[in-house]
Amino acid sequence: MTQRISAIELFEQMRERLALRWLAGPQMGERTLVAGETNARRPSLAGYLNIIYPNKVQILGTEELSWLDGLDARARWEVIEKIMQSRPLALVISKSQSAPEDLRAAAEESATPLWVSPRRGHELLNHLQYHLARQLAPRTTLHGVFMEIYSIGVLITGEAGAGKSELALELMTRGHRLVADDAPEFTQIAPDVLDGTCPDLLQDLLEVRGLGILNVRDMFGDTAVKRNKYLRLIVHLTRPQLEPQPAGMERIIGDLGTRRVLDLDVPMIILPVMPGRNLAVLTEAAARLHILRAKGVDPAAAFMARHSHFLEASGASEAEHD
Repeated sequence: MTQRISAIELFEQMRERLALRWLAGPQMGERTLVAGETNARRPSLAGYLNIIYPNKVQILGTEELSWLDGLDARARWEVIEKIMQSRPLALVISKSQSAPEDLRAAAEESATPLWVSPRRGHELLNHLQYHLARQLAPRTTLHGVFMEIYSIGVLITGEAGAGKSELALELMTRGHRLVADDAPEFTQIAPDVLDGTCPDLLQDLLEVRGLGILNVRDMFGDTAVKRNKYLRLIVHLTRPQLEPQPAGMERIIGDLGTRRVLDLDVPMIILPVMPGRNLAVLTEAAARLHILRAKGVDPAAAFMARHSHFLEASGASEAEHD
């Protein structure tokens, strides 16, 4: 889905944190920044005043205002004209400095939002860059139950009726935490990080067939829910079909794979749902196994190495007897 943010939305979201005041330009803030607009060019989402590669949010600190003051009248007019022609989402003056009258007038004439903040320039840059990067990051919604199991984010997926919610309920009784049921939202906040959150409408809720909708926070307490978590593993529940049994290698290394989520391949373990199987224990084991593999410990690889060593030793022993 395409992410976007308007000037008024950014102002309201950062108003309290940055103590922003609106100096000039229409307070409707109809200017909008769409995700991906800067991908093919050098401009960044936020940065200090730059008229060669203009940022989407231009920050004017002490040095930038002093540089403007040092220009002659004609050069100053041309620079301000270039700033407004680049159509930034907003201009922000740092340290509550006075806005030059010609800059204020140009902002009004070009309908460019002009804000002022008591924060220093580097603080504005850090907050705005981080906030805009998260707001405009690629995101998607997946079907499943997203949980924190042994400190890692695990998405439980499967067909309708596979038992995802029942498994999540049992895992919560074992001390693990719910992030989101049914429709967790995932945002790619870094090249290798997917942050999963719960839509406001579904916050703290879990639907279990036969019981209806449960409020997990009310039933298990505040520690049973988690606001967000990075996605590290997918556990997919599947009903086994009447097919030949898995091959030998699959029984050794498990039914492993990956699932593409946005720009990342997320490790996936497939667990068959069969009568008598304790899926909660198996899911916990899958999470522990993923943690071990992330540390470079692979039991299947160790077993195969041990098996190869045993075969080599047996072959050498037979050769000596011959």
